[in-house]
Amino acid sequence: MKAEEIKNTKFAVLGAGRSGMAITKLLLNNGAKEILLTDEKELNENSLNIESDKLKFESNGFTDSILNYDVLIKSPGIPPSKEILVKARSLKKKIYSEVEAAGWFCPAPIIGITGTNGKTTTTVLIGEIFKNAGFKTFVCGNVGKAFSEIVNDVTKDSIVVLELSSFQLEDIEALNPEVAIILNITPDHLDWHGSFENYLNSKLKISSNQSGNNLLVYNYDDETLKDKLKDYKKNIAAISVTDNLYGTDFNCGAYLMDGMLYYFDKKKNQLDDVALRKDVYLKGNHNIYNVLAAIIAAKKFGISCDEIEKTLMEFKGVEHRIEFVRELNGVSYYNDSKATNIDALIVALQSFDKNIVLILGGKDVNNDYNIVKDLVIERVKEIIAVGSSKEKINNFFSPFKKVYAADSYEDAVSYSYKISEAGDTVLLSPACKSFDMFNNFEERGTKFKELVNNL
Repeated sequence: MKAEEIKNTKFAVLGAGRSGMAITKLLLNNGAKEILLTDEKELNENSLNIESDKLKFESNGFTDSILNYDVLIKSPGIPPSKEILVKARSLKKKIYSEVEAAGWFCPAPIIGITGTNGKTTTTVLIGEIFKNAGFKTFVCGNVGKAFSEIVNDVTKDSIVVLELSSFQLEDIEALNPEVAIILNITPDHLDWHGSFENYLNSKLKISSNQSGNNLLVYNYDDETLKDKLKDYKKNIAAISVTDNLYGTDFNCGAYLMDGMLYYFDKKKNQLDDVALRKDVYLKGNHNIYNVLAAIIAAKKFGISCDEIEKTLMEFKGVEHRIEFVRELNGVSYYNDSKATNIDALIVALQSFDKNIVLILGGKDVNNDYNIVKDLVIERVKEIIAVGSSKEKINNFFSPFKKVYAADSYEDAVSYSYKISEAGDTVLLSPACKSFDMFNNFEERGTKFKELVNNL
């Protein structure tokens, strides 16, 4: 929307969390005609620190009064099946995500990152590369601050590195990243999207507005993406840890071959050896995909291989993703609370050879543990099941692996300490959402680290 349109528009903001509050303030500061800020919980208007005669509040549920507004901007957590949204769509109301609305005010190029796993690591890594190369860089979206919180500080010379979830992408209309990255696609959030096809299509929206020199980067080793994008007509680059992409039809890409990370741009007759894999601090093939995507984003903006390599050698990853906590009595403790699905668990298990004491469980969303059964048999010493899914975990794994059902995280960590021996790895990798016991995976991971550090 243009500035003049915003001044003539009445907005309803659904959800008064971080992003809802941020977009409300941003719209008010840019002259919105009227805003209704509404939430399913009780709102304490005095504590929200927003005062305007153009702002109204509504608590304890979404009512039909929302339908009196021209445009709805909704929290990422509100599913499309919500009754008020169904009504709004039937009335042809515009429904946008916060990132879409924030994008109206952004003068800088955006690097957008999505995928089922690896988004946060890739987003933060790209941010570090650009910062170290001297760019005024903003890392935001599904990690750190909301896009709306930082956009007033952005200039045309800045870089915005934006992590985008499928929830956020579902309701974009004009958001257009200069570089769009899709790291991988596996089933996730199907209760929210309704089907894998809907989930996949939401992810693909990241490139729906790209044109000209805009670049889509995707994982060539992901069969779903490879099939879906085989006839893609826009500017495209690929990443791979198995194929020498320089010998393919791609004009641009990055790949791993014989221990070296390569970047190429055939239009510029360019083939660069960026870094040795052994020199990259992040370990595991899953992280190499993240690194390759970051290399392409950096090269798109002219960052040198030396500058990229320096960051790759120093960047230690993000909190809650296979994060080393401590070593005690020869036992290593790792926090992988961000692993909220089976595929993330697989990545974590593949990062260690054997003797894993695995803390598993939480709010299960139709997990199929058959997918990970062989890997668990091969590498896991014992399972500690915790959370609302512990009975399902016990029923599935106990025929072939010892399972201890913990009553709490205190109990789980205490038991892991008792049974582990020098050379073992205690790994929290829940493969489940956190909402049965915690507000989010960050809170879960922080609790685990606190308990481990108190041993």
